[in-house]
Amino acid sequence: MTATTDIKAQIRAEALRLGFDVVGYAPASLPEVARERLAEFLAAGKHGDMGWLAGHQDRRGNPDQLWPDARSIIVVGANYAPGHDPLALADQPERGAISVYARNKDYHDTLKKRLRQLGEWIGRQFGGDARMFVDTAPVMEKPLAMQAGLGWQGKHTNLVSRDFGSWLFLGELFTSLDLAPDGEEEDHCGRCTRCLSACPTDAFDGPYKLDGRKCISYLTIENKGPIPHHFRAAIGNRIYGCDDCLAVCPWNKFARPTHEPDFLPRIELTAPRLADLSALDDTDFRALFAGSPIKRIGRGRFVRNVLIALGNSGSEKAVPAVIRLLSDADPLVRGAAVWALSCLAPDDLARRQSLAAYESDDTVLAEWSLLKERLCPAA
Repeated sequence: MTATTDIKAQIRAEALRLGFDVVGYAPASLPEVARERLAEFLAAGKHGDMGWLAGHQDRRGNPDQLWPDARSIIVVGANYAPGHDPLALADQPERGAISVYARNKDYHDTLKKRLRQLGEWIGRQFGGDARMFVDTAPVMEKPLAMQAGLGWQGKHTNLVSRDFGSWLFLGELFTSLDLAPDGEEEDHCGRCTRCLSACPTDAFDGPYKLDGRKCISYLTIENKGPIPHHFRAAIGNRIYGCDDCLAVCPWNKFARPTHEPDFLPRIELTAPRLADLSALDDTDFRALFAGSPIKRIGRGRFVRNVLIALGNSGSEKAVPAVIRLLSDADPLVRGAAVWALSCLAPDDLARRQSLAAYESDDTVLAEWSLLKERLCPAA
């Protein structure tokens, strides 16, 4: 026991030296309740287009199936708490709100590099083998983090830490070393329901129950098609992800702003003008978001999100930019432009005159036919 404790202490010290903020140890297994919740979520179809969640359900719920040699799991966390109010742009409708985690470099790259270094160090010091994972494999990160004592899954289903609030990136190092687990963290949410009440799209069916298909993060990132009409007004000016349920958590009062350069916001992504973002072509998009997680969704989905935000802005100054996108090569963009125009143009006549040039475009006409039902609040 003493030897195991000493090894754990040395590994923790090395992980902290490499830049992680918290380290814990979990068994290479999950409790039955975690598998039951996953099965219930998938059976109800709440994962939407995220087919990868269902594709490896057995391995996701059984870490030893993902890598049979695993005996223990080292779970690490990196603090990305913002030094500003994440919801500050809510009253600036002509600016685009990007989720805190995506305002600089892709955290996957940062955590993978450090986990690789940690795994190599462990191999040199103690032998054994290791496999690293950072949200890119069938790993149930949050239940493992709970078992490792890093925090608990709050009612918003995200991890909450007494020291870092809702602002931890997670990574896992599966190891063949037999390391004693640290013990599960208790749930400290109590009667608080702020996160549930804060959701703009009512994505929670109840405490600890998220319908991913209604979540703005899903709608603006994972969703590959048009954003359903009944969610568009609620999205507001959120153009990539949503921080509302995280930002209102009372435990954030203990969080300290990150000092990690990779996680500090780039000035051009802190409060970008929607009109500027709508003008991005594919080359500009790739250049602006090089090394960013935003690059993954591609220019089409991103400009779709920008157009929804423009439609919600109420600014008639944006009409020329929106009209230009009616003829965009991407049908996803053209459809969103129709909706945005219907919200911004002052009357039906102006909208019809603007759309007249596209009467042979099936995408534009299909979107326009839906708008005749007055699904857009400003239409």
